[in-house]
Amino acid sequence: HDARARVARASRIWVEGKHDAELVEKVWGDDLRLEGVVVELLDGVDNLTDALRDFGPGPGRRVGVLVDHLVAGSKESRIAAEATRSAPAGSVLVLGHPYVDVWQAVRPERIGLQAWPTIERGTEWKHGILRELGWPAAEQADVARAWQRILRSVRSYADLEPTLLGRVEELIDFVTAP
Repeated sequence: HDARARVARASRIWVEGKHDAELVEKVWGDDLRLEGVVVELLDGVDNLTDALRDFGPGPGRRVGVLVDHLVAGSKESRIAAEATRSAPAGSVLVLGHPYVDVWQAVRPERIGLQAWPTIERGTEWKHGILRELGWPAAEQADVARAWQRILRSVRSYADLEPTLLGRVEELIDFVTAP
């Protein structure tokens, strides 16, 4: 892009974790810089209500939040509803995707799979995925290396599931609306 980045808006997009932030940056980074949108790490949805209180959303200062595994009746959906109610009307939008982890938003074909493996409850999801793939899974460094491998496989929007694409686009529209 030859266009210059804008000065950052007061509004923000918050994502739950480092991998979410890296994926959003890889696919939408240029567009976000042009719009002056900063993506910040929430470090888990459990902190959402406190983070919103500290941020102070309001007119011209919106927060769009992307939450992993936001499904009806979940802990995440209850926290999201409470946090949205606690903020001024129209200043916070919490959207989620149905995936246990943002890794699943990468089309499985990009890493040679027909579908992401199902990991049984009680098994840490990322370690379970790595074991299913036959990739090293003994320590956190293995998870980090696996994520870099998955992230490198993403070339464009087309390599992501539509469910994630729609949510991120909606959050960008929300925080950039006049």
